[in-house]
Amino acid sequence: MEYKVLGKYLKAASKSKMSKVDPAFSRIDRKRSGFYVWRIENLQVVPVPKDCYGEFYRGDSYIVLSLSLPGQSPKGPDIQIKENKGSSLDIHVHFWLGAETSQDEAGVAAFKTVELDDFLGGAPVQHREVENHESQRFLSYFPNGIKIKAGGVKSGFNHVERGVFQPRLIQVKGKRNPRFSEMSDIDWSLMNHGDCFIVDLGNVLFPWLGASCNRAEKMKTLEHCRRLRDERGGKANIIVVEDGQEETQVDADVKPMFEKYLQVREKHKIQPADAGGKDEVSERQVASSIKLFSCREEDGTLKIQEVKAGPLSKKDLLSEDSFIIDTGLAGAWVWIGKKASPKEKQEAMRNAVGFLKKKDYPSDTKVTRVVEGAEPSDFKCLFRDWPQPAPTGKVYARSRIAKTVQTKFDANTLHNNRALAAETQMVDDGSGKVEVWCVDSFDIKPLDKSRYGEFFGGDCYVILYTYEVHGREQFIIYYWLGSKSTADEKGTAALKAVEMDDKYGGTPVQVRVVQYKEPAHFMAMFGGKMIVFQGGKAGWKPGEKSIDGPGDKYMLQVRGTSPQSTKAVQVDLRASSLNSNDVFVIFTKTAVYIWAGKGCTGDEREMAKQVAARSPRAVTMVFEGQEKEDFWNVLGGKEEYASEKHMQDDESHPPRLFNICNASGSVKAEELHDFVQDDLIPEDVMLLDCWECLYLWVGQGSNKTEREQAQVLALEYLKTDPAGRDPDTPIMKISQGFEPPSFTGFFGVWDRDMWSKGQTFEEMKKELGEGNMPMQQVTMNGSNGAHDFSDMPKYTYEELAVDIDQLPGGVDPAAREVHLREEDFKRIFNQTYAEFSKLPAWKQKTMKKNNKLF
Repeated sequence: MEYKVLGKYLKAASKSKMSKVDPAFSRIDRKRSGFYVWRIENLQVVPVPKDCYGEFYRGDSYIVLSLSLPGQSPKGPDIQIKENKGSSLDIHVHFWLGAETSQDEAGVAAFKTVELDDFLGGAPVQHREVENHESQRFLSYFPNGIKIKAGGVKSGFNHVERGVFQPRLIQVKGKRNPRFSEMSDIDWSLMNHGDCFIVDLGNVLFPWLGASCNRAEKMKTLEHCRRLRDERGGKANIIVVEDGQEETQVDADVKPMFEKYLQVREKHKIQPADAGGKDEVSERQVASSIKLFSCREEDGTLKIQEVKAGPLSKKDLLSEDSFIIDTGLAGAWVWIGKKASPKEKQEAMRNAVGFLKKKDYPSDTKVTRVVEGAEPSDFKCLFRDWPQPAPTGKVYARSRIAKTVQTKFDANTLHNNRALAAETQMVDDGSGKVEVWCVDSFDIKPLDKSRYGEFFGGDCYVILYTYEVHGREQFIIYYWLGSKSTADEKGTAALKAVEMDDKYGGTPVQVRVVQYKEPAHFMAMFGGKMIVFQGGKAGWKPGEKSIDGPGDKYMLQVRGTSPQSTKAVQVDLRASSLNSNDVFVIFTKTAVYIWAGKGCTGDEREMAKQVAARSPRAVTMVFEGQEKEDFWNVLGGKEEYASEKHMQDDESHPPRLFNICNASGSVKAEELHDFVQDDLIPEDVMLLDCWECLYLWVGQGSNKTEREQAQVLALEYLKTDPAGRDPDTPIMKISQGFEPPSFTGFFGVWDRDMWSKGQTFEEMKKELGEGNMPMQQVTMNGSNGAHDFSDMPKYTYEELAVDIDQLPGGVDPAAREVHLREEDFKRIFNQTYAEFSKLPAWKQKTMKKNNKLF
C-alpha cells in the first residue's frame, strides 16, 4: 500500500524540516493556467515530454497537474494558457498508479502530491487514480484517449528504439475517452468480443473490431490507426478486420503476417464480451447510502467517527475538522476545513485510503481531496443546500467565452523565461505581422489581406505570425482546421505547416487549431474581427452556394468583450438561431441590424458594432423584446429561440450532462465536463440536468432497452441525487435531430448538420484503405529498405521522370525512387537510399518533387 510508504516519507520530511519545493515543480507558474505531467523515476520526479502526454507505463507512477480559469476548456494538454486576472484558478492534482508500479514509486507519488499541494497553497483538489479505473475528469484531459504501455522505469522498457520495432497488441476500450492499453503479448486469449484491438506490426496495422464493441470504440480505433500511420510517414498499411470475417477481409498476400501472431484456427481461445468489463466508469449511489464521517485529532491521535447519513447539508461541515464523505463504490471525498490541524491536512488522503480498506472496498476505489473554499461543483452536488454566490444579473451560457480583460504586455519581459513563452504560445497582444494562406488542391494559396480574419468551416488555413523579442524575429505557425473540411485538406494544412517550419530552420512554434477551440492569441491576431462563415470548398455541396462569401444576407453570432477575445460565427438566418445570452449581427443588401439579447453586456454590444462595421450601411440597434415587424421579416418570421428563464439565472446550478444506462439493474451515470455538441453520441441516451428541468436526449442508435426505459432512468436519477431533488422536476424527452432551442442553447453554436454529414464507419474504413501502399512496397518498408531496395526492378532516371501513363509496368508512381540504380540514386539525392528512408515523409516528398520523381 502506497500510504505505508507515504508515512515513511512524511516522517523523513518532518525530521529534515524540508522547506524547498522539488526542482521539478519550480517551473510551474501559479498565476497562469497550465498542464503538467511528471513520472517517478528512481524515486525522483521527472517531467514528461509534451509529445508523450497521455502515455502511461503500467510499471510506473505519475503526477498530473491541471490549472485552469473557471469555465476554461479544455483543461488538458491543449489548454489555452491565460494569466489569472483576479479569479481563483481551478487546480486539480492527480497521482496515477500503474498496475505494476512499486510500493516505493507509489509512495513517492503520493508524498510529492502533498508537497505539490503545499507549494500551490493547499488549494488543489487531489485525486488518486488507479490504472483502468481513472476518473472521468482525468480521462477528459486526453481527448484522443490514454495509452497504457507495458513496462516502466524499473523494467528498462521505456520506449522502442528507432528502427527496432516490437510487434504489439493494443486494446481499445471506452465510449468517449478510450484507453489504449498495450497487452503483454499478441494472443487470442487476451482479446474479447466486446472491445477493439490493434495488431501493430509496424508496417501493417490490423484493427480488429469485436462483434459487441460500441461505435465509438470502432471510430477511435480507426482514428488511432490513422495517427500511427501518419507518425510513420504514411508508410504503413491499415487492414480492417471485423470479428468473424478474418478469412474474407485478410487478403492472401498479408494473411501470413496476420496468422504469424493470430492463427484463425485458434480463435476459439478468445474471451466473451463481458470478460472486458463494462465501459461505463461512474456510478451514482442512492442518497441514503451516502455517509459523513469526521476526522479529528485528539491527543495526537486521529479518530474517525460517523456523523450522519445523507442527504447532507453544508452546515454539517465544520472548519475546525476534516471529513470523509463515503459514497460507496463511487468513491470517497476528503474535505479539509480551514482550521484543521496540520496533521489532519497532511494525512487526509492516507486516512481516507485506510478508511476504504477497512470498509473492504476495492483497492481501485476513487479518492478525491478538497479544501474548504475551493470545492468543485462535483463535490457541491453531494449537498442539498450548498450556499450559492449572489446573482450577478448576467445570463448563463455553458459555452460562452470567459469575460476576461485583455491588456497589452511587454513580450520581451515574458520571453525572459523562454521555456514558459514556448509553452504558453501567448506571446503578445496579437499586434505582430500576420500572413494567411488557404488550402487549395493539395497546396496553399495566399489570402488577400482584405479577407484576413475570415474563415470558412469547409476550409483549412495556415497562418504565420511574426513578432520581435529582444530585437530578434520569432515565429508561430498556426494551422486552422474547419469542422467540415476534408481529411485531405487537414493533412495538407499540417504538411504545409511542417514545410514552413523547415523553411525557418525549425524555430517556429506550431499550433494546431480546431474550429470553435481557438486560443486567445489566435483571436487576438485579428483584433476582434475574426469571423467563421459557413461553407467553403468542402462546406457546401457542388452548386449549392458560393464558396467565395456568405452571400448578400447572413447572420453572425458575436461573442467576446474585447478585440483580443472576440469572434463571430455565422448561424442560420432565422429567428430560432437567436439566443438571449448573446449579440447577433444581421446583414442584408439594404440594412444592418444588431440584435442584443437581454443577457448580453455593453462590452459585447460594442464588439458587435465593430463586426457590423464590415458593411458601409447604417446600423439599426434592436433590443430583445422591442423588435419591429421589419426585423422579423428579415429572419423569415418569428420562431421560438433559446430564451428560457432558467438560462438567465445566476450560475448557482450550472447544467450538467450525463451518459446514463441501466446496466446490472442499477442506475449509472458518467458525467461529461465542459460539454459541447460533439459529446452527444448517437449510440447513447444522454441526460441534460438544467436543475429546473431534465432533458432526455435519445440518440438514433441508442440501446432499445435504454430508449424504452429512459423516463424511468430519469426518475431514478432524481431519486438518487444526493442534493435531495424534487421528484416532480419536469422531464423532457427529445430525439436526435429534433432538438428545441431551449435545449440547443446550452451547447453554444449548434450545428444542425453534424450527424447527417458526419463520416460514417464505412466511409472512414474505405478512406483508410485508399491510403494503403502496394504490398511490395510495404514489405520493403518493413525491413527498413536496406535489402529490398536492391531487389527492386531498376530503370534509368529518364525512364522514371515521365508522365504516369508512360511509366514502366509495375512501377508505383508515388515510389519511383526505389527503382533507381544505386549510383543514380546517390547522384540525384546526394545520399544513399538507407539515409533517404530515415527522413521525414514530408521531406522525402519535397525532394522527390524537386527531382520530378513524384
